[in-house]
Amino acid sequence: MATVPKRVASRITSELRRYQKILEAAHARDVNESNTVVIITDFLSDVLGFDKYSEITAEYAIRGTYCDLAIKVGGTVQYLIEAKAIGLSLKERHLRQAIGYAVTHGVEWVLLTNGVTWHVYRMAFEQPVSHSLVFSLNLLEAASRDPETIEKLYLISREGLSKSAIEEYSEHKDALNPVLVGAVLLTDPVVSVLRRELRRITPGAKADDQEIRETLTEEVLKREIVEGEEARSASGKVKRAASRSLRKRPRVTKEEAEALVASPRSETPLANK
Repeated sequence: MATVPKRVASRITSELRRYQKILEAAHARDVNESNTVVIITDFLSDVLGFDKYSEITAEYAIRGTYCDLAIKVGGTVQYLIEAKAIGLSLKERHLRQAIGYAVTHGVEWVLLTNGVTWHVYRMAFEQPVSHSLVFSLNLLEAASRDPETIEKLYLISREGLSKSAIEEYSEHKDALNPVLVGAVLLTDPVVSVLRRELRRITPGAKADDQEIRETLTEEVLKREIVEGEEARSASGKVKRAASRSLRKRPRVTKEEAEALVASPRSETPLANK
């Protein structure tokens, strides 16, 4: 859990209570998209701490079209925000529109909101380009003093941005993604460890790696963990990470190898046995 500074937590709590009343009234009046954007802009400033005049840009131009809002800090666009009318349910087509803006401009973080519901997405600019939902939050259902609510708003706040809090949260969440964990379980190194442990526990067992992998995919892991687009994406991510690790591994020169082979056996732990 992110450590939220007391000053920021206090601001989020007090301002969120105020905006919950504003959002309730706006929802009851079913205000249009333009008026919703005004509320969202004020929310970004008052609750999340962004400077309304230097860091929040409305109608951000992207190659002949416009994204509703952009957060620009230090000369770099940090968030693209696609806003819809407060009474409109957020749909897949709205997300596709927001993602299109992010891909065109190369922005990693996308916020889709109608003022009440907030969806935060992270783009992965790999081949193919993909996106993942980092978290969602309904401001009218959230308790202003709830630590989880405060943390989520801190993650996308000005202060959280300066600490890369949303990146750390996203990476922590990704590491515990069941589909990614399943993909790691099916890798050769892990299956090899399982084989050795199974043979240690049951010395007469002769199960090979393929049999263990089949047991994992067919009987241990849920189908949605090992099948489908998300599973294939997770498997690709694991393979790319393994490839990067191999590329980073330092090469041993011929001279170093010869020196290692020629080194006295007494220098190794086995020599003492």
